[in-house]
Amino acid sequence: MKILCCISHVPDTTTRIQFTADGKALDRSGVTFIINPYDDFVLARAAELKEKNPTGVHVTVLCVGKNGASSTDSVDANLRKALALGLDEAVRIDAEPLDAFFVASQIAAYAQDKGFDLFLFGKESIDYNGSQVPGMVAALLGLPFISYATSIEILNGSAKLTREITGGKELIESPLPLVLSAQKGLAEWRIPNVRGIMQAKSKPLHVIAPLSVSPRVQTLRHEPPPPKGTFKKIEPERIDELVQELANKGLI
Repeated sequence: MKILCCISHVPDTTTRIQFTADGKALDRSGVTFIINPYDDFVLARAAELKEKNPTGVHVTVLCVGKNGASSTDSVDANLRKALALGLDEAVRIDAEPLDAFFVASQIAAYAQDKGFDLFLFGKESIDYNGSQVPGMVAALLGLPFISYATSIEILNGSAKLTREITGGKELIESPLPLVLSAQKGLAEWRIPNVRGIMQAKSKPLHVIAPLSVSPRVQTLRHEPPPPKGTFKKIEPERIDELVQELANKGLI
């Protein structure tokens, strides 16, 4: 079975976000980039499937992105971290991820003739939270797509999946090949061990040129949220004053 894990290169969750002077892009100076946290779940699940069948499962990790100017903004470094979980090879499509359609087109073009049985994505990236790329890849390749999965088991050429829905769980079965986006629960996060880190240094990392695709969406400007306004603190025992304040504002 051939698995393609698609990951995003995103700012660390503790980053203080700032934008360039024209507001059209993130100011990347001094920012540490990490593997998108939702993608860590699919990497861990792929590693589990690989461990169960070391010779029968081959896992490729792919990211669309350019290496930044600093060591903390290296797509290749994050791909090596993914490989350290015991995965087989990595691919970097050397292009800035301009929009969801652009990224999906790059992934679909790469995967078109590779015979992948399973495409794994995190449910969204934590920078733009679009949740668009997995579905677009499935559409471009003409494959079934399951979103927000919390478990997957492979048996006799088909996948059995679980999704959390309002009031319960949904059990789904789908033939392979399949595109899947996952959320928390698919697997437990893994931290690479020293042996895995050393082995990852010698595993193949292919850098390929991007497909010529025009993005469908143009970013006009990023703006930070407005600063918090002033507030009035009312002590818990002064409930009458609180009620009066809410009434004055028309909230009750």
